[in-house]
Amino acid sequence: MVIRPLSNYAIQQGLLSHGDRVLGAVSGGPDSVALLHILHGLKDQLNLHLEVAHLQHGIRGEEAKEDARFVAELAQKFKLPFHLKEIDLPRLKSKAGKGNLEALARAQRYGFFAEVVRSRNLAKVATAHTQDDQAETVLMWFLRGAGTRGLGGMSPLQQLRITGDAVSDTLTVIRPLLDVSKSEILEYLAQESLPYRVDRSNQDPVYLRNWIRSELLPKIHQRVDDGFAARLSRQAELLRDEDTYLEALAGMNLDAIHDAKDLERQALLREPRASQRRILRLWIERARGHLRGIDFVHIDALLHLIEEGPVQGRLAIPGGWELVREYESLRLEQRSRGPKKICYDYPFKIGTTLCIHEAGIEFRSERISQSQISLKADLMEAIFDASYLTRPLRVRNTVRDDRPQENKRSIHRKQDSAVNQG
Repeated sequence: MVIRPLSNYAIQQGLLSHGDRVLGAVSGGPDSVALLHILHGLKDQLNLHLEVAHLQHGIRGEEAKEDARFVAELAQKFKLPFHLKEIDLPRLKSKAGKGNLEALARAQRYGFFAEVVRSRNLAKVATAHTQDDQAETVLMWFLRGAGTRGLGGMSPLQQLRITGDAVSDTLTVIRPLLDVSKSEILEYLAQESLPYRVDRSNQDPVYLRNWIRSELLPKIHQRVDDGFAARLSRQAELLRDEDTYLEALAGMNLDAIHDAKDLERQALLREPRASQRRILRLWIERARGHLRGIDFVHIDALLHLIEEGPVQGRLAIPGGWELVREYESLRLEQRSRGPKKICYDYPFKIGTTLCIHEAGIEFRSERISQSQISLKADLMEAIFDASYLTRPLRVRNTVRDDRPQENKRSIHRKQDSAVNQG
């Protein structure tokens, strides 16, 4: 019922090839149990080498230990090598002091899979994400706010960069069940009389994914129909295909306006807005190796600096990087631990307020008459004779060629003066 369509899907998507060495990620739940049985059923047909991995998160006490024993027995039944790792996820979360528990658990899982793949000379790790998981993922990213990459959900074949303990791995992840519904999985398990474990933490609505699964999706299915998850999965596939094309186009555009060091500002600004965002994201991804922590707000702030910011300015990017603008050249740099000079250069019109975000200060100005002139005790306030000011006025940081001027404590009594406050 499931094996033949799955075999065709896996081959069409390039997930499995003859002689592949595959690590099955098995939690003990219905999806992963079905995945392992199906892969084992394809073992002889495709001459697969299979191994099994299970990560125990240290959250559910004895239930989690039972899950591990169940998966170990399943691997033994199929005479497959079994790999187990036990962690204390709450302690790791406390030690990290920040971040999302689900994201930390995911990082630990894939880090463990990468270790096994590397040590056992395997080629891929197979996970049991289904069509329903895809729908949950797309809805989750939609609610959190995401571009086409996030709304494209999970890909059947994905290259993940795993970094940790001075080792960097590229892990090939395959998702053979991504075109199979949860109901088909349960029907297959019932037909084959296959036992599985139930993780009660997956039902806790405090987590967004669980709330989507247990409350939102059932209401949508009730209002619309049971084919919603399948349609959402197809929509995600369309978005992934379009994103792949647009990403390739952005790569060509980036190569055209970028040399070994700098990006051409005017060339970037000639691109359509959507292309500008993609080029910046791709540029950052190439420099950092990933886009973790980069959201729409960061890209928008960078574009603001590039379009309207000071001709010499810089803006921090999450992950210890910053974008540096020097007139018509842009570059990405890793921030040093020592303090860096703040650079800014803004036009200043008398009678307006100027905010300088780079320095965290604000200039307020107004014209006053001769009768209003008085010496101020506040060192952050100054009075200038408007007739002695050279136009246009600009406010900038000091640069290398600046020289200190003689300090003259005098006021020229003219009818028209300007007060500059900061």
